Amino acid sequence: MNFDNLVAVLAVAAAVPLILAAVPRVRVPGPVLEIVAGIVLGPAVLDLVKPDQAVRLVSTIGLAFLLFLAGLEIDVRHFRGPRARLAGLGLGLSALLALIIGVVLHAAGVVESPLLVGIILIATSLGLIVPILEDAGLADRPVGQFAIAGASLGEVCPVLLLSLFFSGRATAIGSKLLLLSLLGVLVALVVFGTLRIERSMWITRMIDRLADTSAQIRIRLSMLLVVGLGAVATHLGFEAILGAFIAGAILRLVDADAEHKHPLFHPKLDAIGYGFLIPVFFVTSGLTFNLSVLFSSASTLLRVPLFLLALLAVRGLPAVLYRSALASIRDVAAVGLLQATSLPFIVAATTIGLQLHAIRPANAAALVAAGLFSVIIFPVISLQLLRSSAKGPRGQLCAGKPRQPDHSS
Repeated sequence: MNFDNLVAVLAVAAAVPLILAAVPRVRVPGPVLEIVAGIVLGPAVLDLVKPDQAVRLVSTIGLAFLLFLAGLEIDVRHFRGPRARLAGLGLGLSALLALIIGVVLHAAGVVESPLLVGIILIATSLGLIVPILEDAGLADRPVGQFAIAGASLGEVCPVLLLSLFFSGRATAIGSKLLLLSLLGVLVALVVFGTLRIERSMWITRMIDRLADTSAQIRIRLSMLLVVGLGAVATHLGFEAILGAFIAGAILRLVDADAEHKHPLFHPKLDAIGYGFLIPVFFVTSGLTFNLSVLFSSASTLLRVPLFLLALLAVRGLPAVLYRSALASIRDVAAVGLLQATSLPFIVAATTIGLQLHAIRPANAAALVAAGLFSVIIFPVISLQLLRSSAKGPRGQLCAGKPRQPDHSS
């Protein structure tokens, strides 16, 4: 196996954060630049790097790890209380709008599968907006909490729906619901068993003793959980990314206080994911991006703003339901823009859709391009709205410069 192309991909992954740090005025999220670099260096433009077997293998693992870390971001506290109910109503309205838009686009001959497009449109990149809100000092304010609650639901539901309706194994929906229930029972058993094991002082002391040695036992157990649940999901007829996502959610649930109990644990997982695997996935997404088909016709190119507007309508408009709980209409608009920010799930879903012939290459390319524009444009406008609406001491809270994250979900 030749590793020359993988070396080139890793070189791009290492160069992107250095470029962003050297040119701080370029406020572009890392994943966007990684995908663009892959497009330029790949077969679509310069043809210097090719997505060969080694690159695709690491990219596949990177996708699974991206969903794992996205699951790790899910906090069950955002699924309780009045805020969660409003966020749930917002997601329900998003689902209705997504279905309507999908059906209209299908009737107009624009898309092949209205259901796949609808699922793609309701997704939000939780892993992107959380660090932006935290660095802007907004995560603990109502506007930030509503954005995070809405994004959490927008992370969980699309993954479940994609696995339910668009998996490699074609079976009846009733059978898939039964298999999904079986997977849910297995997850419950894993959670119950893990919580019981944690009560054993002997096991807890042993894990604590091995955690920061060369054994790195927490990391090894986490990898076992990711790969194990990914394999189980595959055997049950779902995509492996569902298992990886559930693995992250389980880990967050059973170890909710990890940041205080063992503060090095999550940074180690981030190092594996964002330091190695996930950038390879984004660069490879650029290498496989079909740029020629995107520019093959004016109608194809016009689908980019069309899909971008669809993202804004599906996830942005339902934010009006938060008006009674937020301070101003600017806060509502800001939350809507953040909820409409999506990229990693679009890339993953279109990749699966292409494999299943549920989407044309032109639409896949246009959707990814729309996702790229959403993460470049929407968060910047959102933060400007929040800064302009802040007054007095609260204005100081909004004045923080947003971090340009190298990861998203």
